Amino acid sequence: MIVHLKRIISVVVMFIIFMSEALPQEKTWNIGLFSFFDNVEFGGSSVKIPQTMSGIMLTPNVGLKWDSVHTIIAGASLVHEFGSSEAIDYLYPTAYYGYNRHHIRFLMGAFPRSAGLDNFSRIFFQDSVFYYRPNINGMLLELKDDKKYFNAWLDWTGRQSETVREAFFVGFSGRYNFGPFYIQHSGNMFHFASRMNPFINESLHDNLLFHTSAGIDLSGRTILEKLDINAGWVAGLERSRSDDTGWIGLHGLLVEARTGYRFIEIFNSLYTGEGLMYYYRDHGNDLYWGDPAYRAKIYDRADLSLNFISSRLINIKLTYSLHFLEGRVYHEQMLKVKVNLDGRQTVKS
Repeated sequence: MIVHLKRIISVVVMFIIFMSEALPQEKTWNIGLFSFFDNVEFGGSSVKIPQTMSGIMLTPNVGLKWDSVHTIIAGASLVHEFGSSEAIDYLYPTAYYGYNRHHIRFLMGAFPRSAGLDNFSRIFFQDSVFYYRPNINGMLLELKDDKKYFNAWLDWTGRQSETVREAFFVGFSGRYNFGPFYIQHSGNMFHFASRMNPFINESLHDNLLFHTSAGIDLSGRTILEKLDINAGWVAGLERSRSDDTGWIGLHGLLVEARTGYRFIEIFNSLYTGEGLMYYYRDHGNDLYWGDPAYRAKIYDRADLSLNFISSRLINIKLTYSLHFLEGRVYHEQMLKVKVNLDGRQTVKS
């Protein structure tokens, strides 16, 4: 792994030297550090396992920008889990082209998942996805202005081999604001096919998940710095082609409320309806990237967060969560530290 990292760095350095002589541009660099401790106490639950996830992620990136709209970035995300004997447990290369002009943004390559999926709820992606699968491998197109946005993206998550199933996401989301009110939509399709030349037949799965909601954002309009409430419909459509089940529809209601004042923030999420993730017992998190707690028909999550430091460079956030599920109360504690350093050097022609 260290050898591969050295090769990546060598290629990046050679590319920057070549481009520096070829055309006028800006050199850019960024070093991000993300450390997480997430203790999930779900002992006795039938839908979610207890576990502790903790580690640190270092994300060094360098790049070039020219004509004020084109960017090429290269680097890596290096993950070390606390308690591991390995220096680097996971290495994810980052390398992408970016276009950003007026209301259009386009990314293609391996780029941070947070670049386009922060607006998706935990029904789609649980917290561990951002810990251990930090990059999208594909492309994203976004159109955005002051009142609205729309994006569409592709994330190729599995290249077919004898040990890996072919798998990819296609997703989209959008929002339209009119005054303090808004409507928004998120959706994706996960294609989960078989391995190459499997010993036994492996069914191909297609999972579609949609969340459409309407809300009101009164942040800054009251004494509270944050006040946002929305409610909407969740629809899941699944099928296993070899089982010839046809499309299995699962529906529910999701209500979310977020309030915040100074360094204190409270978030509550209530889901009621049919349990999602129909084939979870067969494939688990390989097939489903959302929080498995939504397999329950009623699930309420309440987060109390303290933002000790919140700035452009450093964010330190402690969260204590109560999970009301299966007639019981489960607990979760999260501490997240984010540091983001960047700089630019203008290169004259």
